[in-house]
Amino acid sequence: MRALPYENYIFDLYGTLVDIHTDEDKPEAWAALARFYSYYGAVYTPDELQAAYNRLTQERTANCRGLRRDSHEAFPEIEIEELFLALFTEKGANVSKDLAVHVGQFFRAMTTEYLRLYDGTLEMLRMLRERGAKLYLLSNAQAIFTAYEMRALGLDKVFDAVYLSSSCGCKKPDLRFFELPLKEHHLDPARSIMTGNDAACDIAGAKAAGLATLYVRSNISPKEPLPDADFVMPAMDMARMGALLSGEAQP
Repeated sequence: MRALPYENYIFDLYGTLVDIHTDEDKPEAWAALARFYSYYGAVYTPDELQAAYNRLTQERTANCRGLRRDSHEAFPEIEIEELFLALFTEKGANVSKDLAVHVGQFFRAMTTEYLRLYDGTLEMLRMLRERGAKLYLLSNAQAIFTAYEMRALGLDKVFDAVYLSSSCGCKKPDLRFFELPLKEHHLDPARSIMTGNDAACDIAGAKAAGLATLYVRSNISPKEPLPDADFVMPAMDMARMGALLSGEAQP
């Protein structure tokens, strides 16, 4: 068996390894969330709660850098549990941060239509691992959601290190975010490859950091031209992805 062409394999999560669809405008979700807040003395109508949530996110992300925001990213540049805590505070309710975390997770569960691995994801990652690869995750995501979703999907023990933007204070395509695993694990960019489904955040950002790149157009990729990546997959095909990453297939 030939040696792997890279030592370090860095992956995006949502739209690359995990298929997800969320809908944060579901009226029934806001009704249930407003009811939950009322249990602790923070009385909102559903519309009032949604408006306060939108206002707080706009205030807290006004000075944050980023090219786009997708619903499944859930404002990745902030720690969203602080926002759910502020919604209690604005109504004079004194609750713990732990409760705010649980409220955020409750809301995430209510607004997630589906959450699943793309077919063959675990098999592809295990193949790379068995052949000696180091695996890293670099995702624009909320830790209070993603850490638990990874556990539910069997991804929690797959990676050598996980970097989530809400915990790091920056997000792709910010060069600082890409440099975190490179510096902390002394990775050689010339021996590392980034795989993602977003041309601007994943591919352009990784190229700026000196990484090789594999782009896959998945069902939740932004509608944009195919990027100038080292490898381009016009549709999700995990077997093909594994073959390209392992050097068993030609671009």
